[in-house]
Amino acid sequence: MIIHQFYDKGLAHASYAVIRTGKMIVIDPARNPQPYYDFASQHDADIVGVIETHPHADFISSHLEIHQATNAVIYCSKLTGALYPHETFDDGDIIQLNDIKLKAINTPGHSPDSICILLEDEQGKDTAIFTGDTLFVGDVGRPDLRENVGNITAKKEELAKQMYLSTRHKLMTLPKSVVVYPAHGPGSLCGKSMSPDLESTIGRELRENYALQLMDEFTFIKTLTTDQPFMPKYFGYDVDLNKTGAPSFQESINAIKRLNSDDLLQKDIIVVDTRPKQQFRSGHLKGSINLQDGEKFETWLGSIIKPDEPFYLVAENEESLNIALKKAAKIGYEKNIEAALLTPANANETSAHLNLDNFKANPGNYNIVDVRNHGEVIEGQVFKTAISIPLPELRERIQEIPTDKPIIIHCAAGYRSAAAASIVNAKIKQVPVYDLGEVVTDFVEGIHE
Repeated sequence: MIIHQFYDKGLAHASYAVIRTGKMIVIDPARNPQPYYDFASQHDADIVGVIETHPHADFISSHLEIHQATNAVIYCSKLTGALYPHETFDDGDIIQLNDIKLKAINTPGHSPDSICILLEDEQGKDTAIFTGDTLFVGDVGRPDLRENVGNITAKKEELAKQMYLSTRHKLMTLPKSVVVYPAHGPGSLCGKSMSPDLESTIGRELRENYALQLMDEFTFIKTLTTDQPFMPKYFGYDVDLNKTGAPSFQESINAIKRLNSDDLLQKDIIVVDTRPKQQFRSGHLKGSINLQDGEKFETWLGSIIKPDEPFYLVAENEESLNIALKKAAKIGYEKNIEAALLTPANANETSAHLNLDNFKANPGNYNIVDVRNHGEVIEGQVFKTAISIPLPELRERIQEIPTDKPIIIHCAAGYRSAAAASIVNAKIKQVPVYDLGEVVTDFVEGIHE
C-alpha cells in the first residue's frame, strides 16, 4: 500500500493518493490533475476513484476533470448536492481497494457535508484517516464558511456545535495510533491555529490540539467562532463551482486571450500587475494594482478581486505570465481574465518615493494606514495613530482615508503594502501615497506616535 501526499504551499493545500495493487484513489485533488496522472503512471496504477471530503472554498478541485479523463468514480456525501456524476459516500459506506478499505465517516462542522475517510489496512486495522477540513494538525476547520453558500447552509454556531459532536463522538474515539492526514497546513484560511506539521496521529492531537481538550459545548462553540481569519471574496464562488465541477484546467488556460504589449486596453477593466514592486514603481499603467507574484498570490488575488470582476493580467516575461495564469486558475479566476500580456508599452506611470528620514523625524505629518488583518492589529499596532483597513477591505473603504496629509501605507513585511499603495494611489490624487514597504520591520519593536 502507498499513501502519498501532494502539497501546494501557495494554498497550503494537501491532497492524497492511495495505491493498492495497481489501483489508485485520489483524495481532494487540486485544480491541475497532471501530478496525479504522473504519479499513477509512475506506479503503473489506474485511477479508479476520486473522493471529495466536501465542496472546497479555498481552491478548485479537478474531480470532474479526472472523472472525464479516466472514468474514475467520484465519491462525496449525499449532503453535498453534487451536480456532477458521483456515488454517495456516507456513514457505513466502504470503498474496497483490493484488500484494504476506505470507510466514510460523516463529520459535519467545517461544513454540513464534510466527511472523513478512515483507512483499514490489509490486516483489518484502522491505520490512517484523511480528515479534509475537519481536523488539522493543531486545529479544526473553521465553521463560518457555509452561512450563505452550498447545497446546505448553516450558521457558524450550529456548525461549531456539530464540530463539537464530530470530534468528540467520531474522531477522538479512534485508536491513538491512527495517522491523521489533513487537507491543509499552516497558512490556510480554513483554520486559525495550524501546526507547521503536515501529518499527525489521533494520540498527538488528543494531547496537543486546543480544540480536542476537555471543555463543554458552550466553551467549544465560543472558542471556535472567535478570532477566525478573514474570508476572501472568492470562497463562496469556489464552493458553488466545486459543487458543479470545473472545466479542464489546461483548456481553460489555453482559452485566455493574449495581447501584445502595445495593444490598447479597456479603461474600465482593472489591471493586475504581477511584476516585482521595484519594476512596478518605475513604470506601470495608471490605476493598475501591483499584486506581486509570490507564495500567496492566489489568496490575495481572490481577496482583492471579486469573483465576477474581469481584469487584465500583466507579467514581466512569458514564464512569469504562465505561472500567474496557472495560479489564477487554481481558484477558478482564469475566467475573469479579460486578457494576459507582458509589460504594456505605455506603462509610464511612476510611484511616489518616500523620504524616509523625513517620515521618521515627522510621522505626524502623514496619515498612516495599516493594511494588516484585524487580528494582527489587535496583537499590537506599529503606529499608534494609524487607521486600520485590512487589505481585503481596502477597495471598498478608501473613502475613510483622510486626504489632508500625504499617505503612508504599511503592513507587516511589505508585500500587502505594495498592493495597497497601488490601490489607494489609483483613487486618491490630492496627496502623495507612499509604500513604507519592508522598512516597517524597523518600527515593529515599539509603538510610534
